[in-house]
Amino acid sequence: MTKKIWEMSALQAHELLEKKEISASEVLESSIERIEEVDGDLNALPERCFARAREVANGIDKNSSPKCKPNLLGLPIAVKDYNDLSGVRTTYGSTIFKNNIPKDSDRTIKLLERNGANPVAKSNVPEWAGGHTFNPVNGLTRNPWDISKSAGGSSGGSASALASGQIFLATGNDLGGSLRTPAGFNGVVGLRPSPGLIPRGDRYMPFDTLWVEGSMARTVEDIALMLDSMVGHDIGDPLSFRSQKGCFIESLKKDLNPISIAVSEDLNLVPVDSEVRQVFKTAIKKLSKLGLDINDDIPNFFGVLDAFKTLRGVLMASMLGDLVKNHKDSILEDIRKNVQVGFDAKSLDIIEAEKIRRKLIINMENFFKRHNFLICPSASVAPFSVEKPFVTEIEGQKCETYIDWFSITFAITMTSCPTLCIPCGFTEKGLPIGIQVVAAPRQEASLINFGHKLQTIFGISNQLPISPRTY
Repeated sequence: MTKKIWEMSALQAHELLEKKEISASEVLESSIERIEEVDGDLNALPERCFARAREVANGIDKNSSPKCKPNLLGLPIAVKDYNDLSGVRTTYGSTIFKNNIPKDSDRTIKLLERNGANPVAKSNVPEWAGGHTFNPVNGLTRNPWDISKSAGGSSGGSASALASGQIFLATGNDLGGSLRTPAGFNGVVGLRPSPGLIPRGDRYMPFDTLWVEGSMARTVEDIALMLDSMVGHDIGDPLSFRSQKGCFIESLKKDLNPISIAVSEDLNLVPVDSEVRQVFKTAIKKLSKLGLDINDDIPNFFGVLDAFKTLRGVLMASMLGDLVKNHKDSILEDIRKNVQVGFDAKSLDIIEAEKIRRKLIINMENFFKRHNFLICPSASVAPFSVEKPFVTEIEGQKCETYIDWFSITFAITMTSCPTLCIPCGFTEKGLPIGIQVVAAPRQEASLINFGHKLQTIFGISNQLPISPRTY
């Protein structure tokens, strides 16, 4: 075996587990060794549960035949600290929950565990929400491509841990870009699926379509492997459904050839850093190898940003309103302000936001009658200094709030379309840049298939995992 186990992709390790050439305990110990080696520089996985994971791995090794398929066979995963994991401290990045140890895993994690995933650690998050992973409980997470740079957020811990080879797979959730932005910043792959594909926990509003659970990995193949163990209907999540598309890992083998894709550097909506634009242009030129019709016939996103802020505010007020009332002094000011947006929203504001969302959905429906995919950057900026809590200006245009700088992702959130983030190139200083590939609702199989083709063209997954770097 030329590679150390932690250097392998999840799929490579899974194949060896299937053949019983390695054990779940061996895979776990390799992951633990890597965590102990590099996470001191990154702080991606501050809450570890090694004893729990070893017990799980031993149990898997003793059971020669998995009870269910698909099964991850004990692959170590990181669980984002917004997800409950039984018996392990779950803080949500907040001092209010610094001693919170849930008795049960939430629906998303229960399903993964039932299908053979082995949680080895909780990945770091911002306090409640945000695009930069820092909180008063577990501190700051750094980007392994340059530890002076942000890992993004809110799934920054998951993305940093993946890029540095500490774990094979990770959970992420996404409201306005919380999975996609850190995936792009760290050069890994992230999938924001269609609402309902992955069951959600009790913390979420049952009929909300903005906040979804997703999968993160180093390669598109690993995303498919993980997704097969995450999907399904759960009676506790009324939006969840049984996928009729079959096995996502098998979709990689199909010869699906898209005809037309539309591309945009900015969705005619947001400012984008000039270097990000250049990397994006170079990436799109590489797509010419696929012989596609590449055009700029994108949907109209007029009014979407303000509509999203209104609906996000209402959602946050619904989820966090009571917490803010009872623990005002213990919650970040930016979060309190966003909750207040929801409290202050008038009926007419919400009605207008929903009308705009409805119009966008119709625009997307018509768009996908003409094209197979929409592609745009996964962030308007490259990874920024860890000293900055958020981006305040892009190309001379000021950002009014702490979320404005990732508007290019929350515009896509409003479409309810599955979106795959793939690394597509690097800045002059060697920092990763990602793209969002958007497909029609519930077309994850074709999205993964196309994403695999793009991954081959860009070739960045071959450079992972990396050891933390300093410039």
